[in-house]
Order: sequence, then structure tokens, then C-alpha cells
Amino acid sequence: QAAAGGGRAALRACGVHNVCRLLSRRAHGFYARDAGVAHRKNLGLLRKIMCQESTKFKNVWTTHSASPIAYERGRIYMDNYQCCISSIAQEPRILYQKSKCAKSEKIEDALLLECPLGEMLPSPSDYKASLIVLTVQNWLLRLSADSGEVLEKVYLAGSCCKFFRYLCWDTPQEVMIVKSAQNKLPAAARQAGIQQTVLFYLAVFQVLPLSFVGMLEINKKIFGNSVTDVAVSNGILIVMYSMGLVRLYNFKAILEQFMEQPFHLGQEFNWNGQVGVVGKYPFGLPCNIKITDTPPLLFEASSLENAFQIGGFPWHYIITPNKKKHKGVFHICSLKDNTLAKNGVQDMKCCSLEPDWIYFHPDMSGRIIHVGPNLIKVLKLKEVKNHADQMEIAEDFMIVANRENCVNNSVTVTASGRVVKKRFTLLDDDPEQETFKIVDYEDELDLLSTVAVTQIGADGRAHLDFHCNEHGSLLKSIPLKESWDVTYSHEVYFDKDLVLHIEQKPNRRFSCHVYQMVCDTARDDD
Repeated sequence: QAAAGGGRAALRACGVHNVCRLLSRRAHGFYARDAGVAHRKNLGLLRKIMCQESTKFKNVWTTHSASPIAYERGRIYMDNYQCCISSIAQEPRILYQKSKCAKSEKIEDALLLECPLGEMLPSPSDYKASLIVLTVQNWLLRLSADSGEVLEKVYLAGSCCKFFRYLCWDTPQEVMIVKSAQNKLPAAARQAGIQQTVLFYLAVFQVLPLSFVGMLEINKKIFGNSVTDVAVSNGILIVMYSMGLVRLYNFKAILEQFMEQPFHLGQEFNWNGQVGVVGKYPFGLPCNIKITDTPPLLFEASSLENAFQIGGFPWHYIITPNKKKHKGVFHICSLKDNTLAKNGVQDMKCCSLEPDWIYFHPDMSGRIIHVGPNLIKVLKLKEVKNHADQMEIAEDFMIVANRENCVNNSVTVTASGRVVKKRFTLLDDDPEQETFKIVDYEDELDLLSTVAVTQIGADGRAHLDFHCNEHGSLLKSIPLKESWDVTYSHEVYFDKDLVLHIEQKPNRRFSCHVYQMVCDTARDDD
């Protein structure tokens, strides 16, 4: 016992080195000086306050614009990112307003870049949030998120490509991909019999500090004639084909295997007869990754409209069988051996204008969210009893739309006693019935949010509901005061104590409505 006591004392003296014990102690709040503990406690308090009955969400600000409105982490961007408004203050305020840019400087896409924790960075400006934007003239700019000042600029397109249009993350906040639009020859060139073999260009960057990894082509001669699109995610190159085929390749291995020569931004180079500076006008970036042979195939699947997702534990994927009659039917299969999970065919049998949709839960729990017009199913993977090597899909919980007052009788009797039969039945997403339009997850508060809409006369009325992410129980409902037109696109952001609704209106008009949490019980009208 003395020896054991001494061992425990030594363990306390040198710190806990067992990972399971460390996590358990941290969850119980043993490390009160840890900043993460204080942050988690604060978020827990915020969640409790927000879900109280007396807490309201007040519409504090509304604005309109003739151009699309974007939102990123407490910042509202308008006028093609020329105007930035902070939504964190008690009333939204302008952070910066630039003069109207020329069409040649129009921004095509943007990503918010945030400082990584625990790393030494070369410039003080790197420790603050910044916005990476891609202009129509192929300039990649890094702007200060608070002032709009240009911190870095890279010219992308040398002689190889003139149409870079898309930004996306390979690894979030670490590796960024800049993708070109699909290369298409002019009609005259096609009639003359000229062949276009290069379909897309991909430029790869590491961020903070911004550094050039390489540029590569997606070529018909390597990947086939029927390629329609490409994407990169988590180190995987995803190639999509016109017949619904999806193929996966190891993107990191491609970069390593086919890299001809590494280059750095600002470096002088002499490449294929060109002399210039990497990332400077007019030379841009060299295409220094040449895929000369088909890379090893990791995985392929055939799915309707190339819809393909990977997630869960152990790894599974979701596809729709590649026939139009199977639209709305989802198969959940093991990535290891392609076997269909038990109860792995998910079909809500919806009769609706808009299809149901399915995806892996973003909370990294491995669960699956399946959303229909009037039903949200949260599903989980679990082992089949007495068959440890086989998985089944089980229901975790359901959220059902409120359609208590909806009566859809096919036969009605008039006051005079005449029987009237309807020749049609209502769709599952009929506007006069409450219908789910948006489902999202707030990771910091661990809440599942849903937006449901009901058409009342000429107006659509929507409410945002917060559900417990673990059990699905309703914790809070917030009515949105503005009318909701189901024929136009909508985005709803729930960010801690802020709710933001961006909507498109007729004639390409856009509106932004900001709601903030208020706890004044004396103001019931708010």
C-alpha cells in the first residue's frame, strides 16, 4: 500500500500521462486554470441562458443590396466584398467600405483564413483573421478581415490558364486549392478539329504563411474523356464522370510522385523557355506537376448525379443507385468491402417538388442526418448483435414537423350533403404545410438547428428551432418576423448569440436580417 501510495504521489507530481485519465479529468474540470475549461464553461452558460423561456431574439438590423450578401464569422460582406460590416456589436457597424471596384477587379470567390494556435508566424498580421479572395483577372489576394488592406497578392495565371474561379480547402485552414473553370475551346476551334485535352487546372497552396506547393493539370489523356468535374478534400482527389462514376485518388501521393521541380513565391525561374518571378505578373505560376500516368485508384463508385459521401466509424459511404427511378433512395455501404449495411437502404418515399437529402453529421459522431419535407431522422451505425464484423443502421432520434392542424381528406361532404372527391393529393412539401427547409449544426453550443416554413395566405412564415444534439428534444423556437418566399434562395446562420437570415428577392435583390439575443423580460414585445 505504501508503494502504491508513493506511485500515485509520483504520478501526481509528474502529471497524468494516461490519455484516457487525462481526458476524463479534464471533462470533470480538474484543470481550472486551463483556458479551454473556462471557454467550455462559458459556452455551457450561454447555451443555458439562450434556451431560457425569457430569452428572446430581437431583429436589430435589416439591410438590402443589389448584389449577393455573404457572412463569415461575425462579418457581413456586401458589394462584392467591398463593404464589411461587423455583426458582433450591439448594432451592426461598418468595419470598412472600399470604393466601387471595376469589373476587371470583381471577386469570384473567397475563404476566411484564421490564425492557427500554437505556431510562430513570420508576420504580425498573420495572427489576425484575413480573407483570401480570387479576382476575375486571376489575382489571389489576402486581405485584412478588419480593414480590407491588401496583405499579400499572387498572380496565378501565366500562359497556361486564364480562368481560375473557385477556392476550397483541402485541409481546412492548412491547405487551399484554387480551381479553374472547365477549359472549353471556342466553337471555331472545335469546328477546325482542334482537340482540347486539358480540362482543369489546380493550384495548391499552404496558408499562413502563404506558400506555393504546385500546379497540375487534369487531362483527358490521363483521366478519360468523360470527366465533368474534379474536387480535392482531405488529401483525396475526387474525379467525377458524366455517367455517374466517381473515382478517388491519393492527392498527396500525386503531388510527391509527379512534382518536376519545387518553386517558391517570389523566386526567379526559367521554366519551359519562360523567365519570370513566381506569383508575379505577367508570368504567374508554373505548372510544375505533370501527371504522366494514371495514378493508383483508391476507390470508385457509381452514383446518380455523382452524389458520394464518406464518413462514419468504421468508414462507410452513401450513394444513390445510378438510375433516375432511384432518386431519393440512399444506400449506406462499408468502404472496406462495399457491403450494404443492415437497414442500409434509406427511402422516405417523399412525393415532393424538392428532394430529401442525407449527409454525415458534422459533429464527427459518425451519425447520419436524413432530411425530408416533414421529418428529420438522425441515424447511427452500430454493430449487428452476434456479428461484430457487420454494421446496421439504427434510428437515434427523429424530429417531426408540426402538422397537427393539417387535414388532407380526399373526400369531403358539402353542407347540402353532396360528396366531393379530390382528383389530386397534396405534395409532402406543399407550401401550406410546415416543411423543413434548412438543417444545421452549431458546434460550439452543440445544438442542432432547423428552419421550418409554412405558407399563410400570400406570406410564408418561418421559425428557427434549436434541438438537443444528443436526444433531439426541442429547446427553443424563434419566429422570424420577415416573410419567407419559398420560390427564392435563403441562408440562415446561427452563430452563438446571433441569428442571421440572408434572402434573395425578385429582380436579384438581396436582404439581410440580423437577430441578437436579449434577456430583458420586461420587453415581451421584443
